[in-house]
Amino acid sequence: MDWSSHTALRDTPMQTITAAGAQFVYSDIGAGDGTPLIGLTHLGANLDSWDPAVVNSLAKDRRVILIAYRGVGASTGAVRDSFDDAATDAIAVIRALGLTRVDLLGLSMGGMVAQAIVARAPELVDRLTLAGSGPQGGPGLTVMTGVFLRGILRGIVTFTNPTSLLFFTRTAGGKQAASAYQARLKQRVLNRDASVSPGVFRAQLRAVNQWGSEKTPPAAFTGPVLVIHGDSDRMVPPSNAEALAALFPTASVHIYPDSAHGVVSQNHVAVTETIRAFLRR
Repeated sequence: MDWSSHTALRDTPMQTITAAGAQFVYSDIGAGDGTPLIGLTHLGANLDSWDPAVVNSLAKDRRVILIAYRGVGASTGAVRDSFDDAATDAIAVIRALGLTRVDLLGLSMGGMVAQAIVARAPELVDRLTLAGSGPQGGPGLTVMTGVFLRGILRGIVTFTNPTSLLFFTRTAGGKQAASAYQARLKQRVLNRDASVSPGVFRAQLRAVNQWGSEKTPPAAFTGPVLVIHGDSDRMVPPSNAEALAALFPTASVHIYPDSAHGVVSQNHVAVTETIRAFLRR
């Protein structure tokens, strides 16, 4: 399989599974006898929002399963506006897949759902990776809605994809990484997920605001934790990485320079090497 050309995720068929009274779409890529890695994506994203360069690298030596959220894309049901409910769904999907032990990778909002998962079912998770995410009551999370909406408006005015503005720095390196990222997302032309409706954004922003307003609970998860963050993240301020480290005493924190909210894609080679090393038993 030619990993360098990103053919793996591009050609992986989207599948459907029934759990918790809904139909959830997911992608299942890679193989191996090790612990499967479950991927939970960011706000307003469907399965096609996953970066092929990231997923293909992670799937070189392990099974990677990307799970969609209820009511997002082709998944049925009403979209959740609470990460507690989203976590309940994810746990149901993982168990419906016949899995009893998994690693979790959460991007941004996905990291918040992942934290809710380990709080409810710590026995289900072995290793936890949180990228561009924050804990309950994390600094600046309640203003994410404003940052997000300003990014959308700026994208409209400048004819720029909002994710390029919100996920990447505006330095020369950041702009180049954003352009490469947008090109990679267009590689999948067949078997694409359904588009994301405006209602999804509204519900998920409510969930982020609720998460940011709540008091941080004691950490119930004591397994290995990897925290990844960009030093220039405007959506989830970098101080959230320190807050996560305080919540999870086992956490290893990696802050990437000249990197914004899309730190994983902006530094996909270095970040995926770090994640693979962390997941390696």
